[in-house]
Amino acid sequence: MAVRLRGRRWRAEREKSKPEEAEDPETADHALAVDHETPAPADTTAPGQGAGGTSSATEVAERDEGIVSITPVAAVVAESVAEAPAPEARATQQTPELAEPISPVTTSSRLSKLRPKASGRGVSKALGSLDEVAAESRESTARRLPRIIAVANQKGGVGKTTTAVNLGAALAELGYRVLIVDLDPQANATTGVGIDARSFELSMYDVLMRDAKMEDTVEPTSMKNLFIAPATIDLAGAEIELVPTFSRELKLRRALESIAGDFDYTLVDCPPSLGLITVNGLAAADEVLVPIQCEYYALEGLGQLLRNVELVKNNLNDGLKLTTIVLTMYDGRTKLAEQVAEEVRSHFGNRVCRNVIPRTVRISEAPSFGQPITAFDPGSRGAIAYRELAKEVSGGAS
Repeated sequence: MAVRLRGRRWRAEREKSKPEEAEDPETADHALAVDHETPAPADTTAPGQGAGGTSSATEVAERDEGIVSITPVAAVVAESVAEAPAPEARATQQTPELAEPISPVTTSSRLSKLRPKASGRGVSKALGSLDEVAAESRESTARRLPRIIAVANQKGGVGKTTTAVNLGAALAELGYRVLIVDLDPQANATTGVGIDARSFELSMYDVLMRDAKMEDTVEPTSMKNLFIAPATIDLAGAEIELVPTFSRELKLRRALESIAGDFDYTLVDCPPSLGLITVNGLAAADEVLVPIQCEYYALEGLGQLLRNVELVKNNLNDGLKLTTIVLTMYDGRTKLAEQVAEEVRSHFGNRVCRNVIPRTVRISEAPSFGQPITAFDPGSRGAIAYRELAKEVSGGAS
């Protein structure tokens, strides 16, 4: 196939042929038409000009009728394309985002621009199936007290426990009475507020499996207005022991009914799974708060989590709503964090909190001292971020 010359090379050829065209235009047009390697462009040949020969300028114009002009990007294409692209490829070149050649390495990083055509791995692919779930009415997170919020995400390491502990501490600073219910067998929320496993007799395992009273399980912390229902490693076995139990999904809901009204906020720290313990947390809650790490892997299982939320809503708890999404471990130095935040906001709108939680060492250090970040380092970026998040989540609720 003949090579179509474009950009600077095409203009150079036209400049060379100008003197001949001035002397004898018909001869010049005929010469260009005969030379298959340098055909005259359709937009520079007048109708009926250059008749005769095996490939006239008129025939070239007719042949190029269906081809989309790419003159605005000709200079870019001339540098990287050796042969003329197929008509389909030329059509895509008039899209501004695709004006430059895009290598496979960078394709997945231009997710928001390429979303309509994205077919490989990327943030859009991870969130592509969530449109129906996210299309629900988006309401303000400000609701009447008391509020029971399940902090859930089956992906581990996204900041569920960190958010439950520090958000609870920040809400307590605002004067609300806050209870953190630790449903994670790892018991990180329990140790994160300074409660030693040897300092209490009853845990959430006793509540779920032995019908212990919730008020007998609640322990005070070193912070005013902040309380915790602790967990132990025994909860790991509760996942299996709950299977034959009657009304197994509603165990936590019934336990919390006995202390209804004692706390303004109850934050249920769910384990990183979609098992029966997490279902108990969702069935007992009014709202779901989902922490999302600003990385691709944190998004892959989000669709399954939201489908489970819908299942619980339709079968066990019709009042359950996804009200809050918190972006955690946000690193403003990376383009990926910005793209993840963009995609999540485009899907979930105002349910995504304006305040993001930065990735800081001080937040990671605080649990080793058994303190929330607001007590461990009150002036740090992490403490400020969680205080602002608490104001946003509470929304002035009363």
